[in-house]
Amino acid sequence: MAFALMALMAMMATLSGVCLLAEAQKPTRINRAIELLEQGQPIYYTGSHEGTEGSFEQGVKDAQTWADYISYDMEHAPFDVKGLAEYMRGLAQGGPTRSGHRTPPVIVNVPVNGTDESTVRANAWMFHQVLATGVHGVLLCHADTPGAVRAFVEAVRFPANGGRRGVHGNPTAARIWGISPDEYAERADAWPLNRKGELLLGLKLEDKYALENADANTKIPGVAFAEWGPGDMAFSLGVRTGGPGPMPAVLQAARARVFAATKTNRIFFLNSVTADNVIDMIKEGVMIGSADERAADVGRRYTKRQMPW
Repeated sequence: MAFALMALMAMMATLSGVCLLAEAQKPTRINRAIELLEQGQPIYYTGSHEGTEGSFEQGVKDAQTWADYISYDMEHAPFDVKGLAEYMRGLAQGGPTRSGHRTPPVIVNVPVNGTDESTVRANAWMFHQVLATGVHGVLLCHADTPGAVRAFVEAVRFPANGGRRGVHGNPTAARIWGISPDEYAERADAWPLNRKGELLLGLKLEDKYALENADANTKIPGVAFAEWGPGDMAFSLGVRTGGPGPMPAVLQAARARVFAATKTNRIFFLNSVTADNVIDMIKEGVMIGSADERAADVGRRYTKRQMPW
């Protein structure tokens, strides 16, 4: 009898420990990437430029990705909103993630070049349609001028927050997030400008025009991160890349300028990382890494990451 009682108490203690662990790991946000950044943890993403993501089945599979968020390309792959919507439904079906979030975050590269304000305003419908599928962030490609960046932020935000986005896509997006349309209207805003927001807005400062305006572009409220796009930057500056040896000095200077702008304006810097350099990148201040699973594992161990993946 005493043995049975002790066994029962041990089992209850174990179950209590499991419940406490589950409670400790309970997500505090819809967007896992934002939750990690708030904790001071670097984040790592995966994605492709091949346009293979746009299916329900792929979404179900990717729901258990090792990555902290998924970069979904629609800049060089087809602008297929129906395919994106199916992918997001698949993510919701395949979730929750091992971290307890309903889906991994998805950030979309939209095929709108931020050459000037009027161009962005004329193409704002693309941001609206993409956001209505329930994604968690958007990147503005070739973010060249402050006016373009300001128009981008306004296109993504609702009128109650000073933006121009319409509300009729809210029910679809809300279903993916697992909340009501009214809750979605409150939470689908640019973080960290809105501390309760769940959307990450980023800039690709990837050509000589964006480079010239790097500081002014990253000053615009609502932007959370920026990258310097070495491939397109090299083309824009007329530099060849890919050979042996160090990166050409002009590209090193371009990266340094964009990185300095992000630091000055207190937003996050995105850079490719590998297993061999991720620790040095983190020490330098890189907080968002284009990575593979091995590089992410090295980085997470270094920063003593607690959230499961």
